[in-house]
Amino acid sequence: MTGTAVAPTVAKSAPPRRSRLADPAVGVWLAAAAVTAAGWIVVAARGGDFLTLANVVGIFQNCVALGLVAVGQTAVILTGSLDLSVAYLISLGTLVAATTMEDGSVVTAVLAVLALSAAVGLGNGLVVTGLKVNAFIATLGTAFILRGWIEDNYTGPAGKVPASFQHLGYDRMGPVPVSLSLLAAVAAALWFVTRRTRFGHHLYATGGDEHAARLSGVRTRRTVLGAHVLCSLCVGAAALFLAARLGAGAPWAGTEARYDLESIAAVVLGGTALAGGRGGVAGTLGGVLVLAVLDSVFNQLGVDPFFKNVVRGVVIIAAVALYARRGTRRPA
Repeated sequence: MTGTAVAPTVAKSAPPRRSRLADPAVGVWLAAAAVTAAGWIVVAARGGDFLTLANVVGIFQNCVALGLVAVGQTAVILTGSLDLSVAYLISLGTLVAATTMEDGSVVTAVLAVLALSAAVGLGNGLVVTGLKVNAFIATLGTAFILRGWIEDNYTGPAGKVPASFQHLGYDRMGPVPVSLSLLAAVAAALWFVTRRTRFGHHLYATGGDEHAARLSGVRTRRTVLGAHVLCSLCVGAAALFLAARLGAGAPWAGTEARYDLESIAAVVLGGTALAGGRGGVAGTLGGVLVLAVLDSVFNQLGVDPFFKNVVRGVVIIAAVALYARRGTRRPA
């Protein structure tokens, strides 16, 4: 008696679902919550009060300028480029804003700062894409040019910001500064651009593999150029905010806070790869919050500046090492 052999059916296993906790954007926000809790405990142990209204407002305000620059820096880094001219552009932007407001109108000053920023971003993009100069060298050269212009034309604070515009820097709704709405609007716009538009997809494609993106029809040069312009426009917004805070233009406004390196640190903390092609605005905002909370904790504890920089460096290196480890891990 013969029977028909039935081949055993092999069930196909579904690919393992990626945990939300493995997303760097989620991880950095959890890290921000952990740093806040740890800061509260440490400050309380020293007899202080970390979560006061004044301190929370200070943390939020410290997030605005750095957040605006870091969000713009994210767009550039996603393409595999970067911008080291942001600190001097901020300084020049505050000077242009304050001097123009002193002699003209607020609207004229805002347009002048944004036009200056777009021109600098366009110049950076053209040097990187047209002359094929490495972005590090190209934007560092731009930084030196801006520095020379500032030092040759300004010896100290200049101009005067009217009280009506200073509301942007000081007004708040409860514990939330009004300026935080500026950061939220810019971040939301950049998130939409990077995640929901063709240009945003081109940013990721260019950073992931520029040669493959070009073969697929992506105009990579135009994409990098647009990313640099977007970054500089965000820097211009940060310059306007700082002018409102300071009440005048300041040649040291961007360099004293080291917004060039700080913005890159926030982007990297947020999980955006320096090589490009991976990351986003949401993670960058989490990285900004981590840095702002750390600064607040250190200030309340009176930590030595050297030790403060050591801790920040260790945090950044640990975060990058963790992301790299996750990136190379393969499912079994």
